[in-house]
Amino acid sequence: MARYFLGIDVGTGSARTGVFNESGDLLSSAKQPIAIWHEAGGVVEQSSEDIWRAVSGTVRQAVADAGIDPALIAGIGFDATCSLVAVGRGGAPISLSRSGDPDRNIIVWMDHRAVAEADEINDGGHAVLRYVGGRISPEMETPKLLWLKRHLPEQYQAAAHFFDLSDYLTWRATGSLARSVCTVTCKWTYLAHEGRWDADYFRAIGLEDLAADEFRRIGTDIVAPGVALGTGLSVEAAAELALPVGTPVGAALIDAHAGGIGTLGAGEIETEPSADIGRRLAYIFGTSACSMATTGQPTFVDGVWGPYFSAMVPGLWLNEGGQSAAGAAIDYLVRMHPAAGAIEARAKAEGLSLVGYLERAAARAGDGVADLSDGIVVVPEFLGNRAPFADPDARALIAGLTLDESEASLVALYVAGLAGLGCGLRQLLDALADKAIDIDLIMASGGAANSPLVLQMIADSTATEVASVTSPEPVLLGAAMLGAVAGGHYPDLSSAMAAMSRIAKVYRPVSGALRDKHDRRYQAFKLLQETGRRLREMV
Repeated sequence: MARYFLGIDVGTGSARTGVFNESGDLLSSAKQPIAIWHEAGGVVEQSSEDIWRAVSGTVRQAVADAGIDPALIAGIGFDATCSLVAVGRGGAPISLSRSGDPDRNIIVWMDHRAVAEADEINDGGHAVLRYVGGRISPEMETPKLLWLKRHLPEQYQAAAHFFDLSDYLTWRATGSLARSVCTVTCKWTYLAHEGRWDADYFRAIGLEDLAADEFRRIGTDIVAPGVALGTGLSVEAAAELALPVGTPVGAALIDAHAGGIGTLGAGEIETEPSADIGRRLAYIFGTSACSMATTGQPTFVDGVWGPYFSAMVPGLWLNEGGQSAAGAAIDYLVRMHPAAGAIEARAKAEGLSLVGYLERAAARAGDGVADLSDGIVVVPEFLGNRAPFADPDARALIAGLTLDESEASLVALYVAGLAGLGCGLRQLLDALADKAIDIDLIMASGGAANSPLVLQMIADSTATEVASVTSPEPVLLGAAMLGAVAGGHYPDLSSAMAAMSRIAKVYRPVSGALRDKHDRRYQAFKLLQETGRRLREMV
């Protein structure tokens, strides 16, 4: 009898569900938007109730569209953004907002309200910081918790449990309070290689109450991704998802890490060799960009998060970099152009987004696409530099603009933005190579990875081969692999990775004079970036 697995992904703007078969083929998918609040001071909030409603809706729709009996769903996996969720003793949402609105009980990953707390923690020189590249980010959870305790003390005390969003979803589905080693290690400072929280760290930064409570509010049962939780779907969750009670649910992953699981183990579709994932980089390119490399032994890279033990692939160490704004940076960049409004209207008339329209225009240049942006250099760090400088105060810079308001000038700005993202990734590859983490192949996933132009630009900008996989939804596929392991169809994640993912195409970087052009652009990128740092010091 055929068996099927659900991959459920909660991103920044939507919830999605995919139905996959045992070989990793996508039968159907569904998507629903989720609400988000933006306020001054870097505040970004969401609602767990709204997200669960969207999850329930997409599960029902995806299973119906697949045309299969819900009883054949043999496992469920979740992934989500690394956002902070609070619930009270009865499971009701606890507001994490100055508004006091209980619906706003999530601080989204990109929220930067805790920059001062992160700086203060970093000044302490705590031992755990060695495992986050030397500096903790305001995107991580302990600075956010410290901000809450200081600025919203009543709401902080009212929370019975703080979850990473992925762990909230598995708790909502099963009632299990177990946390994934992925979430707590990557975002909460859990020391997975030692199997413990560092109580001294929490006492030193002002979160001594969590240590005194023996970490019950943030997790005492830490399990590997894909481990079956509790007795599967609870009665209440099964009714909401329209699935059988007891359907296995696997411990979750952060969304980017699901993309890593969905791509890193892929073999060549013709020969299906064993993948050497130690020489591959998972590159998840969506609203933000996350880049992940695995090693057999812990490798410390300044400015790069990790090394984290078993946080993605069990038994391997993970180094994680990326940028806080990637797709979001490109969207913002092109909308700054004076012709953006008129060209977007033209794009909509053709059924395209603005970026989709610009991509089509740029693709017509073929191998000469890089020439379109001659003279324009973009450092797209609108939300800071996540890696390799761990600098949340970094800002975007653009050199080479003119008064040209033509469509061609907007296309040039778009291409320059893509090249800037590629140069940022190349900096990370250089930092990894300095520590003997040599990458031969970038495995791409995320929304932007569906674009051949984007993948070729990344290959050209980084001088590294880039691969796409056959699955149109590799992040959802990675989540479904968790369900396949929880349901017992595969013995472990490594087996699921090898069986359910295949390489579709490899994009090879240009050579000769075009290679020289990209090398010069990379040097110009670094010069502009360094100039920006110096300007900040001056003003």
